[in-house]
Amino acid sequence: MSYPVELGFVQGLARPGGNVTGFSAYDAPIMGKWVQLLKEIALSVTRVTVIFDPGAAPFATFFNRSIEAAAPSFGISVTLAPVHDDAEIEEVIAAQAPEWGGGLIDLPEAFSVTHRDVITAAAVRHNLPLIGLAELARAGGLMAYAFNTVDVHAQAASYIDRILKGASPADLPVQQPTKYSLIINLKTAKALGLTVPLHVLQIADEVIE
Repeated sequence: MSYPVELGFVQGLARPGGNVTGFSAYDAPIMGKWVQLLKEIALSVTRVTVIFDPGAAPFATFFNRSIEAAAPSFGISVTLAPVHDDAEIEEVIAAQAPEWGGGLIDLPEAFSVTHRDVITAAAVRHNLPLIGLAELARAGGLMAYAFNTVDVHAQAASYIDRILKGASPADLPVQQPTKYSLIINLKTAKALGLTVPLHVLQIADEVIE
């Protein structure tokens, strides 16, 4: 869960104070990093459309605020685009295409994963650089900057063990990811006519060719 404090699930990260604890996901600084990485690879981007399903992402407001706060420092304007189905995805992405300098950010949520093929196909068809979850980069999006969910689930097993042995969730701090992986789809970059800077390639954890 993202933003567990803001959404009222826990009183604080260090001391949850109730019957809920665990591992949080993305937070505000990471969304700013997404904007930065998109600009580093796609220098021409001056405006981004943020795609999200408000019903699937109650935390979207916090993500969007972070993106809107970070974007001006990179010379980028932001359009928020709530969507609910494939048709709306196609419409939103097509609307971004006619003008020069467009880009896409797909918020990290379940909707993005289940609709990744539609999102990435539309982004490629309209020649728009897209950053999102790892699943989107592997499906044809330009890039992803995300934590490894398998690692987080493995770490969560230790909390389950401690709680079953009598530990109180109220005393177990909510932990946040400590490692994020950068994935670059070089095949998509070439199709978009983009040259990925060497320093970005050198720090990438996965390059798709």
